Amino acid sequence: MAATNVPKVMRAWQYSSIATTIENAIKLKELPLPLPPSGLGGDSILVKVYAASLNPADYKFPELPGFIARRIIPVPATPLLDFSGTVAAVGAQVSNFRVGQRVFGRMAPTSWGALGEYMAVTSKDAIVAELPESVSFEAGSGLGVAAQTSYQCIVPYVQAGDKVFVNGGSGGTGVFGIQIAKALGCHVTTSCSGRNADFCRSLGADEVIDYTTDDVSTVLRSKGQVFSLVFDTIGSSPADLYTAADAYLKPTGRFMQIGAAMSLAGTRSVMGRLLVPSILGGGKRKIKLATTKNTPGELDLLVRWVAEGKVKVPLDEVFPFDRAPDAFAKLRTGRARGKIVVKIVD
Repeated sequence: MAATNVPKVMRAWQYSSIATTIENAIKLKELPLPLPPSGLGGDSILVKVYAASLNPADYKFPELPGFIARRIIPVPATPLLDFSGTVAAVGAQVSNFRVGQRVFGRMAPTSWGALGEYMAVTSKDAIVAELPESVSFEAGSGLGVAAQTSYQCIVPYVQAGDKVFVNGGSGGTGVFGIQIAKALGCHVTTSCSGRNADFCRSLGADEVIDYTTDDVSTVLRSKGQVFSLVFDTIGSSPADLYTAADAYLKPTGRFMQIGAAMSLAGTRSVMGRLLVPSILGGGKRKIKLATTKNTPGELDLLVRWVAEGKVKVPLDEVFPFDRAPDAFAKLRTGRARGKIVVKIVD
């Protein structure tokens, strides 16, 4: 195992059970480095984590009813999927990364652990890419789940000149949806509150619908069947966004949904969109409840776009490591403009 001088212990936020919210459950602990007694495995990388960013899944999954959450995430667990840092050690079979190299990445949806000073990853539970010197650790940590979800929901389904609607353009995923669609040469309409309208325009949005003053579905209907893709990052608001799509989405268009709340209301919204036939008031357009895959190569392209200035990583707020619970509380409000990041190394 090639390695720098690494300590035997580290600090990490961890929880064993969640009675109310994850921010009330996580505790900052001193723990052994995440290495087996025999040392780092052949295809493993030990990352010294400099920054980690939050996504709604980081609290929604752990806060599921106990027996469901435990099947997804064994406890005790360290939360967060997205990270950036430097390579502290590599296994004998690792040839594409070197000790000291700047990296970023994301864990697989069933793996966690970025909210600590070190994390060990393999090709089975994470994708890792080189982080250029021109991209900060904070920005790099924000390029995982949200950016890759946007990429996979947009890139396969559009071409230059298409019209795309992004529902919720100022959030952690919507900010990438706007920019990726623009990078592909699309015309982008998005929804947000009036206070975030200029922010979304600064990301490239051609048209902004203020949901606090206008009925989003009504505005879209008035445009006719002109959109090739809807990227719904909200999932439940407006409630008629999908059924109204027959009027504004091309017959060949797609409705890509993420983000519905893991609640009874959110479940009803998703099931209604997926299962209610058009004869009973459901929508006619193709709809897909998107799940993100850890696809190698996509992070390399996304970070190149950032380095070239084609895509920005808007940071709503960067919290110090000892204020990680406050970062979760901020995320839960749903009012963040861009990504929320925890800085682990000053």
